[in-house]
Amino acid sequence: MTVVVCGSLNMDVIVQSARRPVAGETILDGKVSFLPGGKGSNQAIAAARLGAKTAMLGAVGNDVFGDTLRGVLAKNGVDASGVKVVRGETTGVAVIQVAEGDNAITGAAGANARFAKPMIGRKPRKGETWVAQFETPIATTEAVFRNARAAEARTILNLAPMVRHPRRLLKLVDIAVLNEIELAQATGTKITSKSSQAVIAAACRKLGPAIVIATLGARGLVMVSLDGVVALPALKATVVDTTGAGDCFIGALAARLDTGAAILDAARYANAAAACSVERLGATPSMPTPKEVAARLASA
Repeated sequence: MTVVVCGSLNMDVIVQSARRPVAGETILDGKVSFLPGGKGSNQAIAAARLGAKTAMLGAVGNDVFGDTLRGVLAKNGVDASGVKVVRGETTGVAVIQVAEGDNAITGAAGANARFAKPMIGRKPRKGETWVAQFETPIATTEAVFRNARAAEARTILNLAPMVRHPRRLLKLVDIAVLNEIELAQATGTKITSKSSQAVIAAACRKLGPAIVIATLGARGLVMVSLDGVVALPALKATVVDTTGAGDCFIGALAARLDTGAAILDAARYANAAAACSVERLGATPSMPTPKEVAARLASA
């Protein structure tokens, strides 16, 4: 079958430093890197690297960054023919500050905000897996998922970054994936790093989709489905950069489901893929290969 990712494409400007500056402070020990990113692109490349036939739908500007990002998709085996060029607009950019093994991100949507329904040149087919996030217009995502549901394709929504969205959108979602911050924002539940599994599960049930996966970083994940609640611990990893770990999880989940795997098997596989991804700098460059994920699962 095919994994189709509808979403954002960004050039990530990564600045590494020993620590983050406080307000008004300048730090001069930074190291800068320009790496391809954007949640949509990251997820598509993760799925493709893990063996899924993958296509990307989105928008870039008529600039060097846009040309580069489309080239990176093609180089990684992703069909980029559905990525449209918006003239007079810049390609999306994310400034990512990495310090002490964690990151803070400031994004400029650019052409991502112009990804409109008329740009969707592909029709969903039965059995395909369609993936979207919240870095492109909600109206476009809703249109895509409505078509996917009508065609009996699987839909996966990453509720990140959290934005206001109609409840009717979630009725079109088979699998929702979000982190603890997004889960708190989406449900109005007070969630901290010490919240119990019961609190996390109760919040997941408020969302509505049949399957909800809450990714909890170093704590692993909690999955709530009609079969009950399952918690998977995070696998051991030497953390270099957490940027793109969530995207890696979703791309791996989609790729595994596309093979016909059960949701729990797919979640375990995606958990291992995410553990691999945090051990390298950047989002796209950190997406693992099947061999790396298999090794991580074998050593778990």
